[in-house]
Amino acid sequence: MSVRVRFAPSPTGFLHIGGARTALFNWLYARHMGGQFVLRIEDTDAARNSQEAVDVILNGLRWLGLAWDEGPMTGDATGPCRGERGPYFQSQRRENYEKRVEALLSHDLAYERDGAIRFRMKREATVFEDLIVGEVRRELTDREEKDPDFVIVRSDGKPVFHLTNVVDDLEMGITHVIRGEDHLSNTPKHIALFEAFGVPAPHYAHIPLILNPDGSKMSKRDAGASLHTYLEEGYAPEAVLNYLSLLGWSPKDNREMLPVKEMVDLFDLPGVLRHNARFDLAKLQWMNGQYMAQLPGDRFHELCVHTLAKAGYDTNTYPLEYVKGALDTCYGKLKTFAELPAYAGFYFRDTVEFEPEAEEKAFTKENRPLLQRLREVYAGMEKWDVGHLEAKLKNTAGELGVKVGALVLPVRVACTGSRVGPSLYHLLEVIGREVALARLDGALARMPV
Repeated sequence: MSVRVRFAPSPTGFLHIGGARTALFNWLYARHMGGQFVLRIEDTDAARNSQEAVDVILNGLRWLGLAWDEGPMTGDATGPCRGERGPYFQSQRRENYEKRVEALLSHDLAYERDGAIRFRMKREATVFEDLIVGEVRRELTDREEKDPDFVIVRSDGKPVFHLTNVVDDLEMGITHVIRGEDHLSNTPKHIALFEAFGVPAPHYAHIPLILNPDGSKMSKRDAGASLHTYLEEGYAPEAVLNYLSLLGWSPKDNREMLPVKEMVDLFDLPGVLRHNARFDLAKLQWMNGQYMAQLPGDRFHELCVHTLAKAGYDTNTYPLEYVKGALDTCYGKLKTFAELPAYAGFYFRDTVEFEPEAEEKAFTKENRPLLQRLREVYAGMEKWDVGHLEAKLKNTAGELGVKVGALVLPVRVACTGSRVGPSLYHLLEVIGREVALARLDGALARMPV
């Protein structure tokens, strides 16, 4: 059997971290089994849905690298994946639901009451084998014993989730439904609908919920609940993907740092844990730091350039070697990419933007002759590289009878505008003699005489 799974979010706001984890588990299982990963947007509730929310879902999946395998072609795809196949939209499949409802009505498996269409639910308990939970036996509640039937089309003509979900899974040939455990109570209704349509239900696998550290259910308002937060705050998508994979799943060797290929190789539904997962933001931050310190150079450069572009810096106006050299001085220094514009934006500005506190501390009357002397020494250097820049500064400090730090601070602030940043000698080498001397002159002009 060829495995076919799907991720079917509703575009009602943002992509919840739990939804992103569900998408990941479906994607991993499809890749592990050599199957297909289908993306379906459940947008039948027009009052709650928006194109902006759809874009958030698509861009979040793209950011994580979770490419879907099929769907209608879109001539102008949203975001960077132009020409990709778009997801399926339930709002475009209404005829399918109407035909299925007519079939149920014609076989007396559904009926109309008060303008709505209700499905004739079976009157006994439902028993099924869940690939994660195990055997599930769902008895009818007291209310259901009196009236187990449920609405599949509202009185306004709109199909209900239970119907659209089952019809789409049936017609798309979904073999495995991997979804959150909060959907477990819906499964008996879905199995009954499959039986009414005369086809076997797919295999169900309900994954544990994601909880807050205190054990409460993670809601949209809780810290860390939105995937968009990590995109905006400059996390490495590889780190977020890795952390999400460990929320409810454990590889056989209990390792934590897993490249995507190894995740695919190791992932299987029996490895999904039965107990709920607790979200630990500190653990994610730690993992992000580990990933950022180990990213291959080209990938680090790519993510840096993307972050700078979002902050308004056009690195395309600079030589490629200059850009790489500048970004290399930041490698291993950042906790998130969101720190990059403040840390290294000076490389990509024509003028220095001084932090007031840094300027006040560095540009003093006492520091002026020190900086003036170092400027003269640097202007006379024959070779402009890290080793010579460091040696000249230290020699000048000795000549002037001051500590090295007395020169490092004003030079750093003069060239970057800040008291913190990349290694001073490396950044001086990158910006070059002409720019460095011009920035030292600009600082001297701001210092009291």
